[in-house]
Amino acid sequence: MEAKVKILSGSATQYLAEKIARAYGQPLGNVLLTRFSDGEFQTSIEETVRGTDLFIIQSTFPPTDNLFELLLIVDAAKRASAKQIVAVLPYFGWARQDRKDRPRVAIGAKLVADMLTAAGVTRLVTMDLHADQIQGFFDVPVDHLYASSIFLPYIQKLNLPNLTIAAPDMGGTKRANAYSKYLKSDIVICYKQRTRANVVDSMTVIGEVEGKNIILVDDLIDTGGTLTKAADMMMERGALSVRAVCTHPVLSGKAYENIERSSIQELIVTDTIPLTRECSKIKVLSVAELFADVLHKVTKFESISTNFII
Repeated sequence: MEAKVKILSGSATQYLAEKIARAYGQPLGNVLLTRFSDGEFQTSIEETVRGTDLFIIQSTFPPTDNLFELLLIVDAAKRASAKQIVAVLPYFGWARQDRKDRPRVAIGAKLVADMLTAAGVTRLVTMDLHADQIQGFFDVPVDHLYASSIFLPYIQKLNLPNLTIAAPDMGGTKRANAYSKYLKSDIVICYKQRTRANVVDSMTVIGEVEGKNIILVDDLIDTGGTLTKAADMMMERGALSVRAVCTHPVLSGKAYENIERSSIQELIVTDTIPLTRECSKIKVLSVAELFADVLHKVTKFESISTNFII
């Protein structure tokens, strides 16, 4: 007998959850969010979920309310006797805190994993974690998707001559190398130094960029400081054009202004996080079809390997 499936959403990601539910082929379930005057809020699932395979979609970008709202919906689902509770986090917040990089700091990604598991999550579906090893922070199955299956066809359609893939920092070399191998292109690496978060003190590039059409590849863009500095530097060194593909458009601070003023010709992102304003240089590709297909396969216990290009 086919499993009963329901799809719910937190308030922050409803715009995407509606598209995923439509692509999946069923309506989005009803979740009521009640706010009190002191800022406290309560979630309520307004339909039965007893015995269902329940997918709860919510990206955990700031503020922290988005994460806590997800935890409350998971707890409500557990107490309402859902059979399986699958947390679908298109963007997994706190993923940059994946290790102790200096004394006496928290490992935020592990803490979030523990909270989700404690709340009652039985499976996690997410996309382009900042660090792959975060999957090991969970004691439940994790389906880790990659936006490369969306970005690579788009890049191929651009049909750029002298294409070169660039890693914006040393940590992004693995991702950039995978794109480069698939596209059979050259690769360059940016080397940057920081003294504090979100501020790049110096940057240089390892490899040849003169006469090349560059595509920078990263998992997220926050203030845009690294990408815009890299783009400007490459154009100064003779690049023909610079584009960037980034899965998660965090875009905080002066990110939009930085992008508009930069040499980046086009920034291609996904809709894991909603844009807060329009920008002529930003192109948004939807992940809804990909997530809907994976959710179908999860309910049918099918392999998701065919959803990976690289």
